[in-house]
Amino acid sequence: MMEEVKESRVVFPGDVVREIKSVKGLTILGPGLKRNESERDTVRVTRAGKLQFKPPNIYWVNHDQKRYIPKRGDLVVGVIVKKSGDSLKVDISSSEQASLSMLAFEGATKKQKPDVQLGDVIYGRLLNAHKEMEPELVCVDSYFKAGKLGPLSNDGFIISTSLSLVERLLDADCPILDALGKVFPYEIAIGMNGRIWINARTSKDILTVIRCFEAAEVHDDQVIVELCKQSK
Repeated sequence: MMEEVKESRVVFPGDVVREIKSVKGLTILGPGLKRNESERDTVRVTRAGKLQFKPPNIYWVNHDQKRYIPKRGDLVVGVIVKKSGDSLKVDISSSEQASLSMLAFEGATKKQKPDVQLGDVIYGRLLNAHKEMEPELVCVDSYFKAGKLGPLSNDGFIISTSLSLVERLLDADCPILDALGKVFPYEIAIGMNGRIWINARTSKDILTVIRCFEAAEVHDDQVIVELCKQSK
């Protein structure tokens, strides 16, 4: 029999979370949790980590996983590792490389293709991701516009982080990115695959961002915000 799991406790795959909080019958489940089909009004844990709760009705499992499993729709930072005709192979930190067509960029045609080379960094969206198929990337949105997608400047720097830090930085309530922006201007592309591309006016500024993210792996938001203020 599964033991009931309490909030802010270490959990493991198969554990059951009972008495979850809802708003008008709705509970929002983040990474590491899914509906428990065998028991109403409970959820089941799908990965090891620390159960987190954000009022009024959001639950997820925080973890230090670095191995990325591709999911359709994810935005990822990848490195081009092979070119063959109109097809590119991109390292996205998963068990398989992703394919990217030279025609999957805004404005690309058979006569006019993007100038990308081996080692270049791209920000792409996973169009398809299935465990039995090679992941497929595109650098356009559903309207065939690049937006923020496409090649990233080689002047930038890539770091690898835990997937939990990526999820934390992408949270609308996370103050870290805003705090850094008040210190100096910078550019950033955050990949759901645990890679972050950073660019700023000076190498010192880039290093400051990297140090803040490294500290964020072990400290809470308020500590990092104070660290940002000290960097002014």
